[in-house]
Amino acid sequence: MPLIAGMSVLLGCQFLGEILVHGLQLPVPGPVVGMVVLLVGLMINGRVPTGLRTSGEGLLRYLTLLFVPAGVGIMVHFDLIKADFWPIIVTLVVSTALTLAVTAKVMSWLTRSMPRDPRDEWREERP
Repeated sequence: MPLIAGMSVLLGCQFLGEILVHGLQLPVPGPVVGMVVLLVGLMINGRVPTGLRTSGEGLLRYLTLLFVPAGVGIMVHFDLIKADFWPIIVTLVVSTALTLAVTAKVMSWLTRSMPRDPRDEWREERP
């Protein structure tokens, strides 16, 4: 029964995200907004309910199966990918490099802006 309740919460958040996207004409996918709704709900709740945890762990356990349709799609459209191979590779490399650079810059900025914990100096002095 907790599994059904957890899956209902997940699907309900996705449904709510779809409604918000269509109602507000947002340029993001509904499941993304649904994840934000779920995150806000979990932050308000302060903990992850057992049913939701069980459902999430079950989905993560079989996550690799969700990549099968993407792999099949690559095989089905192999000729299209082959025709645009280099633009795809260049786009992937450049976008990955930009993502890493922006992530490093944001992490550096956040690390500098956070107050330093006095216990860190104590930890660094210990052998």
